[in-house]
Amino acid sequence: MARGPQGQVRPRDVVGTAVAVARIATGEETEQIENRTAGQTLGRLGGHARAAKLTAAQRTAIAKQGAEARWAAKNSAR
Repeated sequence: MARGPQGQVRPRDVVGTAVAVARIATGEETEQIENRTAGQTLGRLGGHARAAKLTAAQRTAIAKQGAEARWAAKNSAR
């Protein structure tokens, strides 16, 4: 089965999709959205906390390091 943008299981064909939408609209069926894992939730919180603690100079240094790494990888592929 195909998956929706939030992980819902959806039928692949047009008729099957129409039937699923009709069932959801009438309340016969509910959409099941998968919850985030604990790692995803905590990772987002940790990233925000780390960003809040960094100074502007530290953020600039990290951004420069990342840009250099991306350019190095791009140039080595040629």
